[in-house]
This record gives sequence, structure tokens and C-alpha cells, in this order.
Amino acid sequence: MEPGGAGPGSPGSPGSPGSVDGPGMGGGPVGGVVGGPGDPGARVCAVLPAGGLGERMGVCPPKQFWPLLHRPLISYTLHALNRVSWIKDIIVAVTSENIEAMKSIVEKYRHKRVTVVEAGATRHRSIFNGLKALSGTDPSSPLQKPEVVIIHDAVRPFVPEDVLLRVVTAAKEQGAAGAIRPLVSTVITPSADGCLGHSLERSQHRASEMPQAFLFDIIYQAYHQCSDYDLDYGTECLHLALKYCNINAKLVEGSPDLWKVTFKRDLYAAESIIKERLAQQICIVLDTKGDAGRVGCLLQEMLKSQMKGNEPLVTLCQNDQHLQNIFVGQCYSFICINVHLHDSETPSLSGPVEDLVGIRDFAEQVKTRNIFVYGLLVHYTQGQLQETVKRGAAIIAGLIQDRNSRLIGQLLVA
Repeated sequence: MEPGGAGPGSPGSPGSPGSVDGPGMGGGPVGGVVGGPGDPGARVCAVLPAGGLGERMGVCPPKQFWPLLHRPLISYTLHALNRVSWIKDIIVAVTSENIEAMKSIVEKYRHKRVTVVEAGATRHRSIFNGLKALSGTDPSSPLQKPEVVIIHDAVRPFVPEDVLLRVVTAAKEQGAAGAIRPLVSTVITPSADGCLGHSLERSQHRASEMPQAFLFDIIYQAYHQCSDYDLDYGTECLHLALKYCNINAKLVEGSPDLWKVTFKRDLYAAESIIKERLAQQICIVLDTKGDAGRVGCLLQEMLKSQMKGNEPLVTLCQNDQHLQNIFVGQCYSFICINVHLHDSETPSLSGPVEDLVGIRDFAEQVKTRNIFVYGLLVHYTQGQLQETVKRGAAIIAGLIQDRNSRLIGQLLVA
């Protein structure tokens, strides 16, 4: 059950002091362009109910705010949705006491297109509040009513864009759609005396998962018509569309990583997955012009060649400020390589050693967030650049695979 109640003008409603509006934070651009490859061709928004207390997990704070690698779980979910450019607005429904905390998360991690509203007393009431924020009935709100709305759980951080696209596309055609997965365990019905009453054939049934998507007018009408009993005790949005609007939802096969963080053990599993994914993302800091830019491109190509089958995502950054922005605003990165170039016949370490003091201090700061920073001196002479960069790529590949914390802040030489 999710505590708190919301009504018109409540804190967190769009345009009120509780909302996160303004440049890069509130609704998408008016009349935003839709269409194109990988775009559903409609205005799409998302609602995240996030007002739960985490009673089944038994942790404090609630699981959606639980830190994983020093970042709240809900931030990973928002990051996954923010990466989808065609999702124009994201409405997050949280309890009144968590509105300010949620606003701080949005601002700290630079999540875009997010508006915070107050949650209702139950999951369905929280979703209804999110839909009201998107309904276009508040003239002071910058939010536009979407054609399609996605409903997703705040504690399902690994939703892929292709699943979102397939669910939204199916909802445009059918009116409602939802992701499903095969059942893991057999479902049984016990009798009144505690004995086996009935067993379902597992192959003929599926688990209902998130995300789900609806034509906005259909699901908004369903919530307006549904009974207090449904709002207080129901959990399945697809059922409301069927019961009150006679819309038989299209079921879309989901991916294995749609699972929901429900119990305490799930937090450890989620952290492990995040570590595994981030370990394959590295950031190379160097000037992106001239010889330095050429070295960066060579490093990228040689890393891909050396790590076939386990190819890392490599980002080139121009300076430390850009790097800081990436660390704060994105889910980068376990490995950062600060590259120093030296192209004379006689190596001199005076410059890099001076820089190393700053690298070492910065490395200690970000180590607590599982970001490992190393320095790499690429010393080469005419005609030896390819071979030197190849050695540098081998060093970086080793750092990715071993994640040696003893070497952070140190200057390695290629």
C-alpha cells in the first residue's frame, strides 16, 4: 500500500512548488516533433508510481530510494527512460514527505523532463494522480496531454528501449498493451482446508510485467469510472482497461531483465547487474583535437579489436569539467583514463607528474562511487604511434577486466 493522498493543487502538482519544472526538468517542448526511426510516431509520456513504503522488503528508506552504488534505485529507472528521446514527459508520484527528496534526486542526477506529483494512498490512486497531471485540464501546467502513456514501476530499472517501443506501438493499435514473461513457478489454488485445490498449467499462463502502455483517453476514462474497491485493492492496469473500457490488451513478450526489485535479496542482484554493465563503460579524457584526437580514435578502435565479444562503450571527454558532468548526470563509469601525450625522443615526466597530483586526489573522491580513475602516459616517437597506442589499449583492457583498485590515481606508461 502507498500512503498519502493527492488532490487538485496539492504539493507536487504541475506548476505547484512541489514540481520539478524549468529548463530541462519539466514538460517537453510544445508541439514536439515525433516520427522517424525508432520513434512510435505519437506523443508519449510515462507515469511512475513511487509511493510505496517497501513493507515487503523491510528496509528504510523505501526501496525506490535505496542507494545502489551511492545512487538511489529510482535514479537508474529515470535514467533508462531519459535515454528514450521520444518519451516527452515523466511523471513521478511520491508521498508528500518524499517530494523534496525526489526533487533533489532529479536535480542532482540531472534527470530531464521529470515532474513530481503527490502519490495517492494506493498504487492505483498514485497512477491516477499521475494521469491527472497529464490530462491537460490544468491551464497553469506546461504539460501536454499525450496520445499514449506508459505506466512503469519505479523499481524496474533495467527496461530496454525496444520493449518500450513494442509496447507503445501495440497500444497505439490495440488501445492497451503490456509486457509479459513466462511463469517461473507453478501457480496453485489451495482449498479452504489448506489442501491443494487446483493447479494451473504453467505453459498456458504468463506473468504480467511492466511496462504497460495505453491510449491516454482510454486509461484515463477507466480510472475515472473504476470503483473505490478497484482503486484501493487492485493492482493490474490492463484489467481496468478491459473492465471499464472493454479494451482487450495486446500482450508483448518482454525481456528477462524486466524483473521488479521486491525483496532485499533483489537489491543485491540489482547492484550486481549495475556493476557488470557499468564495468563495460569507460571514459577517456584527452584533448579531442589534433594528435590527441587521433590517439583517442585509435584507442577506441584498438579496444574494440582487443575485447571482441565483450566490447566496451568508450566515451571521449575533452576536460575534467566535462568528466564531472558525466559522473554526476549519467550512469558512467567504472573506468576513467586520463591520457597524457608525449611525442619527443626523450621522455620527460615533469608535466604528467604535476597533473598526477590532481588525478590522484580526484580518483580518491570518486572511488567511493565505484568509479576508478587512472592516468595513462602515451609516449611515442615518429612512426611508433600505432604500436604505442596498441600497448595503451592493452593496458586499458586489463584495467577493465581486473578493476585493480590499487592502481587508481597512478600514472601508467604505454
